Amino acid sequence: MAADAPIALDGFLDEETVPGDLHGSTARFRLTVSPTDERTDEMILPCSVADSELAHAVIHDLVPGDKLRVTGYLRLPRTPDEPMWLVVTALTVLETAPLMSDPAAVATAVIERYGPYVCWFDAEDSGEVPVWTEAGVWVGTAGDPGALGELIEAFEQRQGAGGE
Repeated sequence: MAADAPIALDGFLDEETVPGDLHGSTARFRLTVSPTDERTDEMILPCSVADSELAHAVIHDLVPGDKLRVTGYLRLPRTPDEPMWLVVTALTVLETAPLMSDPAAVATAVIERYGPYVCWFDAEDSGEVPVWTEAGVWVGTAGDPGALGELIEAFEQRQGAGGE
């Protein structure tokens, strides 16, 4: 692959997008890319959009949790104090994040990803943590955040044994 060839990456929008300038003609966001099931392989990649129409869509249409495919050019740092980022030229929403029906619940809750697993932490709830795969397969409910590892391990053992 040529050094100036565009690359395509799939990932999740981790937080709100932000305008890159006062007029909203550019945009910036961070994409969580997880190419394998290993948490150590995850990375957060800063992205920028210079096309004004695409920037408008990024700022107004995307929400945290959306699964995206971005295509663009990777800009590597030339000096130690420069960041690495992806200049996005095309963007496709692969899956939209689930809509929350209660706005108050959104303010006190967090969706957290652990490799291919998604967990719902609700500060107002009983402390139980619902878990499912990014494909939407139900894993179960951990009694507390400390029990997540055991729940995921038990799920993986069931899957490895060929059953559910």
